[in-house]
Amino acid sequence: MSRICELTGKGRMVGNNVSHANNKTKRTFLPNLQNVTLLSDALEQGFKFRVSASGLRSVEHVGGLDNWLLKTSDEKLSTNARKVKKAVSKKQAAAA
Repeated sequence: MSRICELTGKGRMVGNNVSHANNKTKRTFLPNLQNVTLLSDALEQGFKFRVSASGLRSVEHVGGLDNWLLKTSDEKLSTNARKVKKAVSKKQAAAA
């Protein structure tokens, strides 16, 4: 399983370890991924995602999973998140 956030698309970054003698060696910085269950208000159901800690704070800041999915582009979302987004938008279109 790749180390990519399912909601923000945040992945690994590459950088250098720098020693006291200024020797540089390659290293990777991995995102802080957590397995969480997020609740959808429109679908009244929970969905499991692998989300970075900063992505989780962003979802809560926007007002929940439904608002986050509707405002985020499909390129950043995983296939599982795209399916949930499609179901949420269909449910809100039917309610309107």
